[in-house]
Amino acid sequence: MRYALYFTPPKDHPLTSLAARWLGRDAFSDEIFSDKAMGPVPEDHAELTADPRRYGFHATLKAPFELAGSVTERDLLEVAAEFASRTKAFTIPELVLGQLGHFFALVPGSLCQPLQDFASRVVKTFEPFRAPLSDHDIARRKPEGLTEPQRANLLRWGYPYVNDEFRFHMTLTGRVPAERQAEMHDVLRERFAAHTGKPLDISGLAIFIEEKRGAPFTVRSWLPLNGA
Repeated sequence: MRYALYFTPPKDHPLTSLAARWLGRDAFSDEIFSDKAMGPVPEDHAELTADPRRYGFHATLKAPFELAGSVTERDLLEVAAEFASRTKAFTIPELVLGQLGHFFALVPGSLCQPLQDFASRVVKTFEPFRAPLSDHDIARRKPEGLTEPQRANLLRWGYPYVNDEFRFHMTLTGRVPAERQAEMHDVLRERFAAHTGKPLDISGLAIFIEEKRGAPFTVRSWLPLNGA
């Protein structure tokens, strides 16, 4: 079993519902949706959303990890509850549709330092719960293609994109072929128009679990931040 610390809006948030239907699965309930739930969708929609569908709608804070031998799930949940209770909720001033390489995601309109600081605190606070990566897991990250700081992060924190390398993104697609990207951008811009160009409250911390390698990730616990 692997655990991950993610941000996702609350279960009953309109963005959560919209994204679940777009991806085809709700990570809170594990309910599966057909393409018909979103009305007309692009060709190969199910294939283009397969990867983010497995992970559920989220932004990674601390990437999936196996528990260290010295701790239990109960320990993790207790520390997470304490962390959430003393961490103040805050707001990203603007959420926009972004393109990161070949995939699309919802991202902040500009650098949000409270968000960067929050993510870094999550990474560092929960590091004692992470078992070391296996050689196989390190190889999966293709360290030869990473920058030197990213390789250092991978070895130190188990994930390349933390601290100064962290970029908040809530993934909406897998790799989209170059010839399909303009179409996908237009579709997503229309579908998520109610949530882009507007603030997004960072109101909770979610613990996701993967029962076994390759299984869908589901929400084990969603913890409101202080003041949310």
